[in-house]
Amino acid sequence: MVPRSEGYGGFEMADKVAVLLTGYGEVEDYDDFAEYNERSFRLLVSKSIKFPDFSIPWLSRRLERSQKKEWHAANHYHSPHNDIFERQRAGIADHLGARYGDDVKVYKTYNFVEPFLPEQVLREIRADGFDRIVVYPWLVVDSVFTSGLVLEQINKALAAAPPWVDEMRYLPSFWDREDFQQVLADHIEAGIAPLLDRFAQSQVGVALCLHGCPLETKGMETGVRESTALYYAMQERLVQKYPLISPAWMNHPVPGKWTTPDVDQAAENLITLGARAIVFAPIGFVTENHETQLDIGYTIDKIKDRVETRHVATLNDDPELLRIGADWIVPLIEELRS
Repeated sequence: MVPRSEGYGGFEMADKVAVLLTGYGEVEDYDDFAEYNERSFRLLVSKSIKFPDFSIPWLSRRLERSQKKEWHAANHYHSPHNDIFERQRAGIADHLGARYGDDVKVYKTYNFVEPFLPEQVLREIRADGFDRIVVYPWLVVDSVFTSGLVLEQINKALAAAPPWVDEMRYLPSFWDREDFQQVLADHIEAGIAPLLDRFAQSQVGVALCLHGCPLETKGMETGVRESTALYYAMQERLVQKYPLISPAWMNHPVPGKWTTPDVDQAAENLITLGARAIVFAPIGFVTENHETQLDIGYTIDKIKDRVETRHVATLNDDPELLRIGADWIVPLIEELRS
């Protein structure tokens, strides 16, 4: 069990809390695509589409060939996601370390990438002497496809070992936090600003890019309601200056009904309404990945001869995001330490 120290008034105080920052993770080596895809099919895609178990390895290899071809064609693309996520983890850890020293340690886990799978990182946390954990999905929206995945993996790992976690807390997604929305709005406005010497504000279309959601998922929460609410919250912050705003859902190319308009259709709609420039701003993500880069890039390639385009990066390791991201977790840490 975790060593305890005596606190004020003779009460015992837990010294140590582990913060488990969770994300998707992305392929580091092209040879890992098949293994990554198989985990994805079993954990992620199966929530909306049922595949016979025997078909998953074949589907994984088939998708691997397509992905290798796509990423090779994009100048041997390499996702920056994992490097950025590590900087985000380190930045949050620095803020918490300034407050708690070595008593709080921030770990990272990925849904699909070794050696950072939840069961692997939980073993590390236990070996380091922690039995109090804050699960912190570094994801804009909670859903069965985001935080639900890591909770499923954590619960499976905990069920496979004798009980060892004394206390656990969970920080829900942060899409509705006022400070997050303001940082995001300021970031988007900074991305729009270079266009304003050539275009009126009403001529600048703003495509707010959200993580696409299937509309049929066996009754599970997909995050569509929260993502829609985030869009309207951001629209409210921006629309008086930039009236041409549209949601732009980044859907996956798999069967089924998905959220609309997708990114291509959103761009066409904005052009129809008189946009001479379009800014693509991912708001459903805080970490750059192949979707925010390649998928938006494909839409830009289709329209760049008709309008000027700007591609705004996600917030990534924005210092203000990491500062407030650390602040959000403090109440749960305090609760576990008291």
